Formats: sequence, C-alpha cells, structure tokens
Amino acid sequence: MAELNLNDFERRMQGAFDMLSKEFQGLRTGRASTSLLDNVMVEVYGSKMPINQVGSVSAPEPRLLTVQVWDANNTKAVEKAISSAGLGLNPQPSGTLIRVPLPGLTEERRLELVKVASKYAEQAKVAVRNVRREGMESAKKNKMSEDELKKTEDKIQKMTDNWIKKIDDAVSHKEQEIKQV
Repeated sequence: MAELNLNDFERRMQGAFDMLSKEFQGLRTGRASTSLLDNVMVEVYGSKMPINQVGSVSAPEPRLLTVQVWDANNTKAVEKAISSAGLGLNPQPSGTLIRVPLPGLTEERRLELVKVASKYAEQAKVAVRNVRREGMESAKKNKMSEDELKKTEDKIQKMTDNWIKKIDDAVSHKEQEIKQV
C-alpha cells in the first residue's frame, strides 16, 4: 500500500494562489506600484527586454512611477514601450529619468478592475479544484481501506476549502483596495 503524498497537492494549490497574487500585482489600484511596469518590454539592442533590465523603476510618490534609464540612448525606446503597453500611462521624459504619473481611476475603470480581479480569482479556484479532483482520483486508485480513503478524501477537501477561502479573502481585499482609491 503506497502512501499518497498530500504535500504535492498542497504545493500545487499554493502555486495557484501564488499565480493569483502575481496577477493582482499587475492590477492598478491608483497607487503607484513598480510591479505595474513588470510586463513592459522595451526594444533595445535589437531585442525585446523587460523594462527592469534597461533601467530602475521606483515609486517615489503614491501617484508617480519613475524609470531611471541606465543608457541615455534607450530613453526614447523606454518611453515608447510604456506608452504602447496598453496601461493608459503617459510617460514624461526628462533626460534619462522618465516620470510616469498615474491618473486617478474613474468609477467605470474601478468596476472593470473589480471584474478582472474576480476573473483572476475564479481561474485560481478552478486550478485548485482541478488539483482536488486529481487528488481524489489518485486516492481512489491507491490501494487503501475504505476508512483510509475517507480520511484522505476529507484531508484533500479541507485543503481545498482552505485555499478557496484564501482566494476569496485575497479577492475581497483587492476589491476593497480598488474601491478605496
């Protein structure tokens, strides 16, 4: 009778939650966050590079990001990349420093962001449920007594309930963050 490794299922559920957290970082809440520019790719030296490889991004004020470009020849490329990233940002270059003011959020945009946050949370829940389903199938295939099977299934269900609650709490917190701005 082989022992079913529940830690693997726990780790995979944690992975779904971690991915949700990463997606939430990219959602703009009106407060400057350097992670807002993480996905911006800059075309320099004949290839596309993440913005953090051509300059340092910081948030000196609640509604301002700055990008200190390391090579003055790349300033225009960084400015263009930020403008065309689809984030609704208007970079303002000043030498090798690019200021990126964050405009206030309209009520319409806030509602849109809440919907996006909910969609991300639902995707994470689906991932957690898929891990639960795989865990339950593995438990049934594993040769164990009825009592052991029931205990294992209960453990997997408790694990699932725990991660679903964490996802619900995270999306609730993100929605409050979006609405407060």
